[in-house]
Amino acid sequence: MSTSFDFDEPDHFTTGTVGEPGHRVFYLQAAQEGAVATLRLEKQQVVVLAEYLAGLLEPPEGEGESSGVALIEPVLAEWIVGSLAVAYEEADDRVLLVAEELVETPADDDTPDPDADAPATARFHLTRAQAVAFIRRTGELVAAGRPACPLCFQPIDPEGHACPKLN
Repeated sequence: MSTSFDFDEPDHFTTGTVGEPGHRVFYLQAAQEGAVATLRLEKQQVVVLAEYLAGLLEPPEGEGESSGVALIEPVLAEWIVGSLAVAYEEADDRVLLVAEELVETPADDDTPDPDADAPATARFHLTRAQAVAFIRRTGELVAAGRPACPLCFQPIDPEGHACPKLN
């Protein structure tokens, strides 16, 4: 069974990558009072989360400061994120982010196993500043990735790109 986490006042919250563009692994990381939780997730999950938070919080436009929040080393994922949920706590002006572990079920069995362990969860109660820094950090990570082809919008590898639009 994987470890669950509940960070009610994290002093560190960020996203980051390990690896070269095209082969990067994305992580979500939080720390509170010396405890660190690092979760692995897909790039698209990070992007959609940042877009949702941007719509929810309406962060200030413009360049702004770089988040400057790097991953705490060593980067060792506790588990892989399957789903994300977000709630806004108006009274505290905080964002509650809940990540749930990806649990694979056998393809030939659609019925859940009642004896199986429940997926782990991670709960992060983020300040507005932490959420805005996450949005900006995600933008930096996406911009640092492979450039998109202007015709088909697929990533261009360093070795080149066989654009289907030129076929």
